[in-house]
Amino acid sequence: MLFWTWNASYKDMNPAESYILDQPEPFKSILLQLQVLIESTIPNLELKYKYRIPFYYLEGKPFCYLNVPKKKAYVDVGFWSSAHLSVHLDKMVTEGRKVMKSLRYNTLDDIDAEVLTAILLDAQNVNHKGFWK
Repeated sequence: MLFWTWNASYKDMNPAESYILDQPEPFKSILLQLQVLIESTIPNLELKYKYRIPFYYLEGKPFCYLNVPKKKAYVDVGFWSSAHLSVHLDKMVTEGRKVMKSLRYNTLDDIDAEVLTAILLDAQNVNHKGFWK
């Protein structure tokens, strides 16, 4: 009975949460850890499902996203206002993108909570500036 109840509520979940829970390991564990770190650092974020991936919004504006690209072996945390970020730029990836910067994680051990937290707080401070510089 407990399984049925969990399974029924699982289907009623936000599609962004379903996206996270439907990922194979190790990506599911990485995404769950990132979700905890992101939401505990900036509690007033809203998790939506946009562009077919989990996307956090801050005060109605895009903030950051979580993505497991198909045929890739990592989790990508992209920052909407990355053109304005000023901390840990050396740890961020721009590969094939003109503006968007992200952090990439292959394993749970790759997550540096201090770096992620610093970037999240920086992104919070510049999110009002938008996508372009």
